[in-house]
Amino acid sequence: MKSKYPIQKMSRLGLSLVVLSLLIFSCKQKKEKESAEVPIPKVDTAISVVTENMDFQLPDTIKAGWQTFRYSNHSKDPHFLLLEKYPDSLNIENTRTELIPTFQEGMNQINEGDMDAAMKTFGTLPEWFPQIVFLGGTGLISPGETAVSTLHMEPGYYVIECYVKSPEGVFHSALGMLEDLVVTRDSVDFSPPAPTVSVYISTENGLEVAGPIEPGLQVFAVNFVSQGPHENFTGHDVNLVKLGEGANLDELAAWMNWIDPKGLITPPPAGVTFLGGVNDMPAGYVGFFTADLVPGNYALISEVPDPVKNNMLKTFTIPEASNP
Repeated sequence: MKSKYPIQKMSRLGLSLVVLSLLIFSCKQKKEKESAEVPIPKVDTAISVVTENMDFQLPDTIKAGWQTFRYSNHSKDPHFLLLEKYPDSLNIENTRTELIPTFQEGMNQINEGDMDAAMKTFGTLPEWFPQIVFLGGTGLISPGETAVSTLHMEPGYYVIECYVKSPEGVFHSALGMLEDLVVTRDSVDFSPPAPTVSVYISTENGLEVAGPIEPGLQVFAVNFVSQGPHENFTGHDVNLVKLGEGANLDELAAWMNWIDPKGLITPPPAGVTFLGGVNDMPAGYVGFFTADLVPGNYALISEVPDPVKNNMLKTFTIPEASNP
């Protein structure tokens, strides 16, 4: 992806972000050990999450264990659901007052072309930020679609957010897409679904798919072999995308990097429909997502800078059924 910034300035940006990202991930690695309804894989119930505008509507308390989230996007914008496990003594008010304003100020400075100021701003992130552990969620989901993801929920206090950006470059979390969730020590006795497709993702080898992907209802197991850091503060995730007429893979790849002024911003590139996935998780974790694959072209892609270079963009085709 070509940058509008001078090479010298981008070099300082990359170095600063890598250093800060290493700090962020070092603590997390210590904790490692109205559309058609999508069927739920092998569980008795699911947690319903609905977005009508810039909101998450869901229960405020759930039990620990294997839980399935059915996330229905009834809004006009793409979103995702990211689960962030918080350290003791902190809550969503810390997010609202200390974390989101800092990220938004830095993003505003990036939009204005002042990378040096943005780096100074990101350097003032609260010292507790590296203690947040990303424990999954859904991948990106387009308007009118439903994402189904199954995750093993650990007891604790979580903040749920979406940081896709508005056309003005404002994070959705700053516009209201921020909720908290308590996971109790009581647990459900659900088992994880049986996968039909196994995906492995790592910093070293990128995104790998074991075996063919067949048409119909498929359960993807996303195995996080290793995790980040990447220079845009995020770890890697897996998103399923249906590629329609006019879809351009170069545009899609560039759009997946939020730290670029044109990245992760509404509207997304033409011809793409996001169908969910599994959001960031630490190394050694596994999450599942379900999708009903109809004939057409698809991609699995991660929200990282230059997913092609990182080997985190894979395309596949579901062919039309042949006549007997």
